[in-house]
Amino acid sequence: MSNPRIAVAYLATPGGDDAVAVGEQIARTLGAQLDLCMVLPSDRSPLATTPGGILQREAESWLAAAAAGVQNDLTVTTHLSFDESSTAGLIAAAEAVGAEALVVGGAGGGIAGSLSLGSVVNDLVHASPIPVVIAPRGARLKRNDRIREVTCAVGTRPGAKLLLDAALRLCRDTETPLRLVSLVAVDDADDLELAQQHAQKALDQAKAFLPEGIPVSSRVATGAGVEDAVNKLGWHDGDVIMVGSSRLAQPRRLFLGSTAAKMLRVLQVPMIVVPKDEGADND
Repeated sequence: MSNPRIAVAYLATPGGDDAVAVGEQIARTLGAQLDLCMVLPSDRSPLATTPGGILQREAESWLAAAAAGVQNDLTVTTHLSFDESSTAGLIAAAEAVGAEALVVGGAGGGIAGSLSLGSVVNDLVHASPIPVVIAPRGARLKRNDRIREVTCAVGTRPGAKLLLDAALRLCRDTETPLRLVSLVAVDDADDLELAQQHAQKALDQAKAFLPEGIPVSSRVATGAGVEDAVNKLGWHDGDVIMVGSSRLAQPRRLFLGSTAAKMLRVLQVPMIVVPKDEGADND
């Protein structure tokens, strides 16, 4: 992995600071540069602004303050752009720097819990061509240095292979432990048996791919619902979870599926949403 970069969608809000904290955690784990990106409405927007105006100067000040707060072991660059659409502007900014992922703050309206989606974040997880990392509320207060363990939510659909491959590459490149998880409703015996078989297959594949020194585990979590099963898994500071896009996603785009949305209600760790590939059929 040569000169990786992690983009952060920044706002001068607690959610923006949460995103920076998670961006730092991921960038340090990858040995990556951090790019703090802010998008202001273009002059055709109802919130009219122009380059060189007061709002731009304030935005530049906010970005500079955020960059100054990043630990000095990381290289950080700030980017300010103008676009009618915050979503389109952030995607363009992340693609322009060749970012591996775009980190956003989950705090906002929409879904109750530590990871709740505001309108821009909601748009991003339905449209981004690169992985989107949703930072939980309060991440700025924990500021984990590195990823402790990657949990990969493996499913049984064909598109799950793309997600597993992405998790395996991340863990191999960063020498980070991997936990494979299948979530099953407790009253569905057929699904439980299928999930156990699939989990074992994924575990075998992971052990064959990863160097011996990288720990790999597998677990089938059962519960009355997705939220119940997720809560039973046990989470630690520094953990992240990777999920795939819904089968409703356009090729090479994200779409947050119903299972992932339910996870967001109870998770207190960052969620990495991986785009759907051509021809894939993810959960």
